[in-house]
Amino acid sequence: MVDPYERSAEYLDLMIAGAWEALAPALSGVLQEVKAGTGPVVDLGAGTGRGAAVICAALPGDGPVLAVEPSAAMRAVLLARVHDDPELRSRVTVLADDAARTPLPDGTRAIVALNVLGHLPPAERRALWASAAHRLAPGGVLVVNVTPPVRPERVPRTRMASVAVGALHYEGWGSAEPSGDAEITWRMEYRVLRDGRPLSEVTVDYRWWVASESTLAEEAATAGLAMRPVGEPGLGLHLLTRQGA
Repeated sequence: MVDPYERSAEYLDLMIAGAWEALAPALSGVLQEVKAGTGPVVDLGAGTGRGAAVICAALPGDGPVLAVEPSAAMRAVLLARVHDDPELRSRVTVLADDAARTPLPDGTRAIVALNVLGHLPPAERRALWASAAHRLAPGGVLVVNVTPPVRPERVPRTRMASVAVGALHYEGWGSAEPSGDAEITWRMEYRVLRDGRPLSEVTVDYRWWVASESTLAEEAATAGLAMRPVGEPGLGLHLLTRQGA
């Protein structure tokens, strides 16, 4: 399997740090409201581990956390983050699997799948809804985020992040073009500069499946899940629970 993050993982934790300043407290607040016992929490597409750290802080104790990440390059950062924190090291198990294929444990307290839905073709997305509906404990939740665009359309080249580390400056730029009935192709550019002069640049293309909030809600409802937005609208956070729960 081709790893779309093999060439970009070096930069991604820097690039997403700013977004997590708002996302972390919102996710923490959602998890603290979960009334589903002390079962495991699953972080699908755990990336560099920022979500796993939020999960452990929001749900203190000894409940297990499964951090599922298919990219070996991303897992290198994830494992380093987990190993460096005694609580994470005692609770977080890192699995080299992906969101569509990892078996969810029975009685799962919460499933966190942030920045994941776009990686899943519609059939795999529907499989996730069905698996979550079957495996979640009573009162358990699935947390996802819905980010634009929600239909195949062009996204003009935009600077997504800019971070200084030491004497170097790191920039992330993104653009997208429609590439199918329900997908776009993102082009991500990562630049390293010193005193405004470029030292290196990495460009990565990857597929991203898009769907409107109403489409996602209809898919989830078919599997027996109710979907609703939570938190600040700009974050795109949505909570899925068993219908009637």
